[in-house]
Amino acid sequence: MIPSISIRDLLNNNKHNIIDIRSIENYNNNHIPNAINIPFEKLITHPEQYLNKNIMYYIYCRSGITSKKACEILIKMGYRVTNISGGYEEWLLKGED
Repeated sequence: MIPSISIRDLLNNNKHNIIDIRSIENYNNNHIPNAINIPFEKLITHPEQYLNKNIMYYIYCRSGITSKKACEILIKMGYRVTNISGGYEEWLLKGED
């Protein structure tokens, strides 16, 4: 089972290791505050360039589907990651509350 966190819990807990795996264009258009952009292919191909196995990271994409796949791959490689349920679309909805 892939660990996941809701946008509401993420915002309430002030998590700071947030990774946006969407394209640089989508990231530059708008993103969750404090998120860094590491596109999906770069992240899963060379995670050692971006991640530390001792740190927890919270990963999102547009809807939460691709980020779940990224989390599955990274967990198998020994990284500590959590999928942000609903992704950026959910943040847009919850961010307006």
